[in-house]
Amino acid sequence: MFVMELTYTAPIEAVEDEMDAHLTWLDGYYASGVFLASGRKVPREGGVILAAGVSRAEIEKIAAEDPFAVAGVCAYRITEFIATKTSTDLSTVRESPLV
Repeated sequence: MFVMELTYTAPIEAVEDEMDAHLTWLDGYYASGVFLASGRKVPREGGVILAAGVSRAEIEKIAAEDPFAVAGVCAYRITEFIATKTSTDLSTVRESPLV
C-alpha cells in the first residue's frame, strides 16, 4: 500500500486552476480500484492519497500523470508500507509481512 503525500509548490490560485483536471484524474483511479481514500491536508498545503494494488513503479507513474504534477503545482512524496491491520472495510488490501 502507498501513502501519496502531495505538497503544493505554487500559490493556491494556480492549484485551483488545475483542480477540475485533478479531480477527474482521481475519479479514474478510484474507478480502477487503485485509490482508496484521498483528501486535503489541514492546513491546506497539499493532500494525501491512499493507494493499493500496484507496484512502486506504477504508483510513481500514476503520480507523474496527476495534472497537479504535470502543471508543476505540487511535489509528491510516496511512502510504501505493508498494511497488516485494517478496518473491515479495507480488509481486501491487508497484506502479510514478507519477513
